[in-house]
Amino acid sequence: MLKSRIMALVAVLVIAFAAMGVASAQDGTIIEVAQGAGTFNTLLAAVEAAGLTDVLNGEGPFTVFAPTDEAFAALPPFVIDYLLANPELLTRILTYHVVSGAVMSTDLTSMMAPSMEMTAVGADLMGSELNIQVGEDGSVKVDQANVVTADIAASNGVIHVIDSVLLPPLELPEVVPATVTGDIISNGSSTVEPVSLAINARFADEGYAGQSTVIESGTGGGFSAFCEEASSDIANASRPIRTGDDSETAACLALAPAREPLPFRVGTDALAVVVNPNNTWLTDVTVEQLGELFTAENWSDLSFATADFPAEPIQRFIPGTASGTFDYFVEEVYGDAGPDALLAAPNTASNESDNVLVQGVQESDFSLGFFGYAYYADNADTLKVLSVDGVAPSAAAVDAGTYALARPLYIYSTAAILNEKPQVAAFINYFLTNVNDVYASGEVAYFPSEYGLRAARLFWLAAVNFAG
Repeated sequence: MLKSRIMALVAVLVIAFAAMGVASAQDGTIIEVAQGAGTFNTLLAAVEAAGLTDVLNGEGPFTVFAPTDEAFAALPPFVIDYLLANPELLTRILTYHVVSGAVMSTDLTSMMAPSMEMTAVGADLMGSELNIQVGEDGSVKVDQANVVTADIAASNGVIHVIDSVLLPPLELPEVVPATVTGDIISNGSSTVEPVSLAINARFADEGYAGQSTVIESGTGGGFSAFCEEASSDIANASRPIRTGDDSETAACLALAPAREPLPFRVGTDALAVVVNPNNTWLTDVTVEQLGELFTAENWSDLSFATADFPAEPIQRFIPGTASGTFDYFVEEVYGDAGPDALLAAPNTASNESDNVLVQGVQESDFSLGFFGYAYYADNADTLKVLSVDGVAPSAAAVDAGTYALARPLYIYSTAAILNEKPQVAAFINYFLTNVNDVYASGEVAYFPSEYGLRAARLFWLAAVNFAG
């Protein structure tokens, strides 16, 4: 049953919905306004399947954060089918988009706190409040979604259009590793490797007697093994899989039988740009300066060099070209110009092993490199991390979205593999259930992605219960 709730600011400021601005009445209920817009067809079908049409045609008032058809299209089709076939879960997700009362965007942006929580009318678990972030420019985010159109008034409330589907916290069925048999092969990213190894160790400690192998070959190598050779069950990746003609996804689909890659977001990395601790002349760079920093010959040659910069060659240590870290850095720093200048730079050594890169930076006072944050954290006493655009990599910066080189981490499999190999399904379930604890314990120094993890758990539920 829908329940009236109130908005609570994180700073313990509580304001009743009755005190907020109320949208002026318009012809048509929330349902009727959404029908007239023509861009909420999937949402309306879901509302109908969940039996909520009469509720949202009711007296209200309600505030609805409404995902567009394009937002729903970002979900795999079998996930949509799974939700439509499971009214209880669908209802829980849909009511997570609804807040009691008519809350206008001005009510949010005029608040003093930049962060607040709203309780969705369907919330039934602790920690299921919507998180509202108000930017300095007045932009509004609800959990991970951007409000793209605000204040569409209806006779019984207001609609705010968002660009992705909101998901409440989701739990997966319990896995007992001691009951799991069969082998598992993961291949790919050296950045994700420490997380996979940590999960593997826990899985084994709890009784798993099979062989779970983790191969480090770089993200590109992992996708090659997964999509071209079909030699792995899981691809570890520090970037999304490539799509389009002649892409990694195309190679997966060309297999017989075809593999349809399914991403599971498992965390966030704050890519670390590091120098030797004896470097006293550089502490902060801009993203634009990174491009020059990784191509200039000498420290003193840099356009932003001061008198402190030595006339010594810059010794660079970078990931190999099969690395997702390399791909990400090139895209963020060089964009359409591509990697040619980076690869042609003097005194540049590349290697697929992050540990080799760490060692290279440790051994030269004039060195420079980049790799996943976990490798910096494990060697923080012998490395110096640079701030980027004035922000040092940290959990707080990742949470606030202020660190320029924060990036998603994934594991990939397919619904078919999860159904054909129960041990892979069990392992990924265990991974998604325990990965945040791996980060919280300090075992691996990456950062949680709460909303990405919610989507990953939904994908798992749909894959093992409906697809394959």
